[in-house]
Amino acid sequence: MTTKVNNQKKLSGLDVFKRGLIRENPVFRLVLGMCSSLAVSSTLIGSFSMGIAVLFVLMMSNILISLLRNVIADSIRIPAYITIIAGFVSIVQMLLQAFLPTIYDLLGIYLPLIVVNCIILGRAEGFANQNTVGMAALDGLGMGLGYTLAMVSIALIREILGFGSVFGIQFIPDKYHILLFSMPAGGFIVVGILMAVWNRIAEKLGKPRAGEGIDACSGCPIAANCQALRSNDLLTEENKAGD
Repeated sequence: MTTKVNNQKKLSGLDVFKRGLIRENPVFRLVLGMCSSLAVSSTLIGSFSMGIAVLFVLMMSNILISLLRNVIADSIRIPAYITIIAGFVSIVQMLLQAFLPTIYDLLGIYLPLIVVNCIILGRAEGFANQNTVGMAALDGLGMGLGYTLAMVSIALIREILGFGSVFGIQFIPDKYHILLFSMPAGGFIVVGILMAVWNRIAEKLGKPRAGEGIDACSGCPIAANCQALRSNDLLTEENKAGD
C-alpha cells in the first residue's frame, strides 16, 4: 500500500469547483473531449444528455478513485482507472437503454466512448488520485458542469442556425436554415468562435490564456512515458554527436 502525497497548490473547495467552469474549462480552455463536443453538439437534447452522462461518470469515478488512491498500485493505476470509468459508463448505458431509449440511440457510439474521454482519465490521474474524496467530488462536479455548459453553448448556436429550432421545437422556417452549422464543419466554426469568446472573458477576469500558467502535461496519464521517450531521444542524439 502506498500513500499519495498532493504537491499541488492548496485550493479551497470553491476554487476547485469554479476552475472547471472558466479558468480550466475542459472544452474551451483545455481543449479536451473534442470528439464528442463536435459529434453530438448539433442539437441541445444530444448535448445536454451527453453532458449529464459525462458529469455522472466524472464525478463518480473521481470519488471512487480518490477512495482507492492509497490501495491501487502505481504500476496498474491506468488500467484500474479505465476499469472504474468503464463500470460507471456501463451503468449509464444500461439506465439510458432501459428508461430513455431515444436518448440512448441518439448518443450512439459516443456514449461508450466516454470510457476513453481525456477529461475523465485526466482528472483521475491529475487530481482524484492525489486529493481527498470531498475535493475529488467537487473537481468532478465543476469539470462536469463546465463540459455540459460548453456542450449546451455549442449546441444552442448550431441548432438555431442549422435547424431553426431549440430542443426540437422549430421556430425558423426551413428556407432560412444554414446547413453548414448542422455539419461537422459548422461545429468547428462555432467551437472556434466560442473558444475565442471564452478566452476573452477569462482574460477580463484576470485569468491567464489557455495554456499560460497551466502545465499541459499535468493531467495526462502518459506524461511520464512521453518524458522518458524525449530523454531517450536526447541521449541518442548526444551519442550520435559524440561518434
